[in-house]
Formats: sequence, structure tokens, C-alpha cells
Amino acid sequence: MRKISIFFFTLICLCSNAVFSKNNLYEKIDLFGEVLENIEKEYVDDIDQAEMMDSAINGVLQSLDPYSAYMSPELFKEMQTDTRGEFGGLGIEIGMEAGVVKVISPIDDTPAAKAGIKAGDYIVKIGEEQVQGKSLLEAVKLMRGPVGTSINLTVRRKNVKKPLEFKIVRKIIEVQSVSSKIVGEEKNLAYIRLKSFNENSDKQFLKSIKKFEKSQMKGYVLDLRNNPGGLLTQAINITDFFLEDGEIVSTKGRKISETRKFFARKGDEIQGKPIVVLINNGSASASEIFAGALKDHKRAIILGESSYGKGSVQSIIPLKNGGGMRLTISKYYLPSGKSISEVGVTPDILVEEEGNEFLINSDKDNQLDYAIKLFNS
Repeated sequence: MRKISIFFFTLICLCSNAVFSKNNLYEKIDLFGEVLENIEKEYVDDIDQAEMMDSAINGVLQSLDPYSAYMSPELFKEMQTDTRGEFGGLGIEIGMEAGVVKVISPIDDTPAAKAGIKAGDYIVKIGEEQVQGKSLLEAVKLMRGPVGTSINLTVRRKNVKKPLEFKIVRKIIEVQSVSSKIVGEEKNLAYIRLKSFNENSDKQFLKSIKKFEKSQMKGYVLDLRNNPGGLLTQAINITDFFLEDGEIVSTKGRKISETRKFFARKGDEIQGKPIVVLINNGSASASEIFAGALKDHKRAIILGESSYGKGSVQSIIPLKNGGGMRLTISKYYLPSGKSISEVGVTPDILVEEEGNEFLINSDKDNQLDYAIKLFNS
């Protein structure tokens, strides 16, 4: 009898909590309606209620994390391209941090990189528009425009007192994700720069490796600095080139379908030759999966600065009004079980960049110079 009483007491408590939670939700909805009504009656200017509701929806999504966002039908249509290796704009990957638009990284050989935009810059104005209060996707829309037209970006930079202004001409951004060369005094080290993980990166990367393997290279420097990431499948494929076996990355979400583990297939394309991976604050997402997996398997030395810390997976969900929402559905975890989110990958050897010269002139690249010295020590 005592057990039955306890069961019914527990059931009553659970039902009471559910009712309380539901009532609390309805109270919040009523409060929201009251706020809208007062805005309509009392606010100093006329307000477009449809736009205000879009902002409210976006506010809900952005309160979850910096990567979830609402897209209006117009914006959703414009966002239908991104990982095909060609898109219009300035050539920067951006994210949100505490309501401010932050540069994750400029893409090599693009207008933004050539103008001097750096990873970690905060964009405060786009043209004459203040960025504060705008969503990430609204900021992207402002930066895009007809090819050949220019836009002024005003940025705040760490350790620089005054805001910096850059005039940048928009162009079609064609991302050739892989470039390579031979480095070192004895010309026996392979240097491969991976600029992004788009749909053809693994084929380009493997082609470079096969070319170098014919030349009997002593080791490899793999450069992922200012690589904002891209496709998860590409990160897995390229990481697999260098591992004999073992886990590469796992994803964990609320749904069973979003909780998965990915493993390397047998076969190291460079037969165990030493690797140094270069990363910086602009290395994000797929770059962090690659660097983190090689670090956890002790397959490479990671050199440079801590990476960005973008370790989550977003899904684009179409909505009935023709718009869409970007929603975080799972997070990445390295083979060690550590999350990348907001933490990033810590280098084995910390070497801070001296300026941004490596994008233009590798002769002034202190991090690459340090990496080359490691092979000779």
C-alpha cells in the first residue's frame, strides 16, 4: 500500500509540473502579445509588424547559439549556394559573438584578404549601416552585391585603439582549395595549403600528395590557417589519408540519427612520414576536426595558435512561408571525447603570427619557418 501511495504522489507531482510548465508558457505568450500591443500604441515611430515578428523569431534562434538563425524567404533563396567553390562577395567567413559580427577568417586571395581584413576582427559598420543588433545573415546580405561594386567595412581590432576602415570591391569568389610547393633548404619538405573543405578538396589534396610521394619527400607541412571549414565529409576523407585506423570524429545530438562515429580506413597515404599542421584563430569547424584528430592520434605536431572553436553541426530547415531556419542539431567531438565548441584545438607548440604576411609572402612567415626547423632538429 505504501508503494502505491508513493507512485500516485509521484504521478501527481509530475502532472502538476507539466500543468505549471504549460501555464507558465501561456503566460509568457500573453506577455509577448502585451508587449507587441504596447509597441504598436506607444512607440515613437511607426513599426512594420511583419519585420518586427521576423526579428523576434530570429532573436529566439540566436538566443540558442551564435550559429542558429532565421532566414526570410528572400534571404533563404540567396543562401542556396555556399559550398560549391564559387560564390559572390568579399571572401570572408563570419560568425556572431555576444551580438557582434566577428571575422572567423578571410579566404586566401580574395578581396577581403588582400585589403587586410584579419581573423578576429569585429565588423561594426557595413557601409553606413551599424551592425549592432543585426543578425548574422542580415550582415551577410549587406556585404553581398553586384560584382565590381565597392563596400566600406569598419572594423575593431584587438590592441588597436581606433576603428579601421577598408574599402573592398566585390567579386565572384572562386575558391581553389588546395595549393602546394616544396620548401626547406634541402627542398625535401612538402607544403600543402588547404584553404577550405569544399566538395572537390579531397581530390585536389590527394593529387598533391601523390605528386609529392613520387619525389620522396622527407615530411609534410599542412597549412590550415584561416581555413573556415566546410563539408564534414571532406574533413573525414582528408583526415583518413593520414591515419591507419581509429576514430576521426563523432557527432552527438538529441536524435539517435545525429549521433554518429566516423572511423579511418586502413592505409596511410604518406607511409607514416612526419607531419606538422599549422593552425590559427581563423581555423574553424572542419579544420579543427582534421587538426584535432591528428593531434589525438599523435600523428602530427600542431603548431601555431588555438583554433576558433566552431564545433557544431547546423541543419537548414525550410519553413512554410518560403523562408528557412539554420538550427544547431549536433556537436563535434574529437577521438579523445573532447568537444571543439567554444574551446577549439590547442597547438602542441604555440607560435604567434607576426602580422598577416603568410597570405602573400611566405618568406616572412615565422610559423612556417618554425615548422621547417622542426624537421631539421
